[in-house]
Amino acid sequence: MEKFVVSARKYRPATFDSVVGQKHITTTLINAINNNHLAQAFLFCGPRGVGKTTCARILAKTINCTDRQENGEACGKCDSCTSFQNNASFNVHELDAASNNSVDDIRNLVEQVRYAPQSGQYKVYIIDEVHMLSNQAFNAFLKTLEEPPSYAIFILATTEKHKIIPTILSRCQIFDFNRITVGDMTSHLMNIAEKESIDAEDEALHLIAQKADGALRDALSIFDLVCTFAAGEKVTYKNTVDNLHVLDYDYYFKIVDLCLAENHPEILITFDEILRKGFDGHNFIIGLAEHLRNLMVCRDKQTVQLLEVSETVQEKYRSQAMEAPISFLLSGLNLLSNCDLQYKAAKNQRLHVELCLMKLAHLNAAITLSRAAAAVEKKKAELRAANPKPATATAKSSSNKLAAPKSTNTVQEPTPKPIAQSAQTAPKPVAKPAAQTPPPLGRPSIATRPTTIGNAQKPGGMPSFADLKARVQQKSTQQENQQEQTENQQTAELQNRPFTVQDVEKAWNLFSEQLRHENNQTALSVMHQKWALEGTVLKLQLSSVLQQDLLEKFRMELVQFMKLKLDNSNFKLEVNIVEGETRKMIYTPKEKYVHLMEKYPELDKFREFLNLDFDM
Repeated sequence: MEKFVVSARKYRPATFDSVVGQKHITTTLINAINNNHLAQAFLFCGPRGVGKTTCARILAKTINCTDRQENGEACGKCDSCTSFQNNASFNVHELDAASNNSVDDIRNLVEQVRYAPQSGQYKVYIIDEVHMLSNQAFNAFLKTLEEPPSYAIFILATTEKHKIIPTILSRCQIFDFNRITVGDMTSHLMNIAEKESIDAEDEALHLIAQKADGALRDALSIFDLVCTFAAGEKVTYKNTVDNLHVLDYDYYFKIVDLCLAENHPEILITFDEILRKGFDGHNFIIGLAEHLRNLMVCRDKQTVQLLEVSETVQEKYRSQAMEAPISFLLSGLNLLSNCDLQYKAAKNQRLHVELCLMKLAHLNAAITLSRAAAAVEKKKAELRAANPKPATATAKSSSNKLAAPKSTNTVQEPTPKPIAQSAQTAPKPVAKPAAQTPPPLGRPSIATRPTTIGNAQKPGGMPSFADLKARVQQKSTQQENQQEQTENQQTAELQNRPFTVQDVEKAWNLFSEQLRHENNQTALSVMHQKWALEGTVLKLQLSSVLQQDLLEKFRMELVQFMKLKLDNSNFKLEVNIVEGETRKMIYTPKEKYVHLMEKYPELDKFREFLNLDFDM
C-alpha cells in the first residue's frame, strides 16, 4: 500500500515558476541569480503558508545548480539538485529558530560558517521563524551577518517582521510576501484535482480558498480533508459546507429577501434554524454584514472585482443588489456594526441579535417615513420663505400650521391638533407700569410672562402627552417669532440719535432696576461691573469667564433694551475679561469682623467695652 503524502508536501513547488501568487518575489530572485547580484542575507517575511520557506529552498537549490537553464531555473538533474531533493546536500543547512534560539545555537552556526563548501559554490543557511531568537542571539549573529564569507548566504524567514531588531533588518535584503488571492488559490486547487483525478465543483474549491484566508498550505490541508470526507465521490459545495461547518450563502440571501419583504416572523424562524444547526450568533452577524457589504460592492462595475466569490454566486449577488436600495444597505451595515460591537456586553445575546434583525425588517419603512417628514419640512420652509407673515397676524396664522409627522421604525405618532384660539387673535397688551417703574422694553418680566398652555382638550377625554408637547412647542415658537418681529420693527424705527455717558448710565440703571424687580441676582452681579463708553461701543470689564457665560444668557435683551432707550441702532456691547481684579471673598469670622470694622470703626470700641471676643 502506497504511503499517503499530504498535498502540501506532495505538490510543494520545486521551481520559481511553480510558486503561486508571488510573481514579484520570484522574478526578482531569478534576475539576481542571472546577473550575479546575490545579497549576503535575505529576509523573507509574510503571512503563514504563502511560500517563504519554499522560495528559500528553491533559491538554495538554484544557486548551486551546475547546469542552470536559460530562464534561470535549476535543472533538477545534476548532482547538486539530486542531493538537495533527497535531503542529502551538505551545502544547505536549515535551522528552526523556534527551538534553537539561544546564544550557544547561534555560536555553533557561526563556527560552521568558517568552513568552505566541499562541492558547489555556496553554503546556504535557512533560519526559519527567526523572530523567535533572543536579543543575545541576535547580537551574537550581527557581525557574521554583516560580513560573512563570500561563499555563505543567509536566508531568514519570519511571520512577524516587527519582532526583529532594526540592526538585523538593516543587514538584510527584505522581501515581503503577499497573501495569495482566492482566484490563484482556486486555480491551483483545480490543477491538483485534475492530477489526482478528483471530481470537484468550482464553488466547493472556491469556498475552500476563501476559508484558507490567503494561506495556500491551509487550502491544501482543507482540500485533503474534504476529499477524505467525500471518500472518492464528487466534492460538492454542500459536502464542503457540512464538513467545514460554514453557514451557507443561501441563508444570507434568504434573510435579506425577508428583510426587504418586511417579514420579521419568518426572519426569527430562520435565525432559530441557524442557531439549532450549531452556528454562533456573533459569527452570523459578522457574516450578514459581509453579505451586505458584498451587495453594495457589486452594484458598481468598478468595485465588482472586490467580490471574491464564484461566478454563480456573483450572479445571485447582482440580482439581489438590484432589489436592495443603497440606503437600506448603508443603514443595515450601521445596525449590524453596532450589534457586533455590543454583542459581547449583551446579557441576552439571542434577543440582541433578534432585535437587530427586526430593525432590519422595518428599515425600509423607517427610511420612507423619514423622507416624507423631510419633504414636508422642506415644503413648509419654502412656503414660509415665499409668504412672510406680518407681526400682527402671527398668533392667528400659527394656529393653522401642521405639526411635522414623527417617524419611528414601527409606529407613527398621531399629528397633534392645533391649539384652540380664544376670541382675540393677538396677545393682550401689557398694562403700563407706574411712572417711577421703567417699562420692560427688552423682555417681559416674570410677572408678565405667559405660563399656561390653554384649556384645549382632545374630544372625549384628556389631551395626550404628544398633544401637550406639540402645543408647548407651538406656543414657544409663536412667542419667539412675535418677539423677533417686534424687535426688528422697533430697531428699524430708531432715529440713531447721538447719546452721552449720562444717557447710557441712565438706561443701564433702568435695565438693572428691571432685573431687580425680577429678582435675578446672577444677572445683577454682571450689571454691577465696570464699563466705559467709546463712541457707540460700550466696553464691559468682567473678572472671569463665568461672568461672561452669565452675560450671554441676557446679552441680546440688554443690547435691544439699550438701543431702544438710546434711540440708536448702532449701539454695540463688547466684553473684556480683566484678570487679577477679582475680589477676595470673605469666609472666616475674623475676616468678616475686620471687614465690618473697616466700615464701622465704632464696632471695635464696642467690642472692647463689652470685653467680647469672636470665635476662630
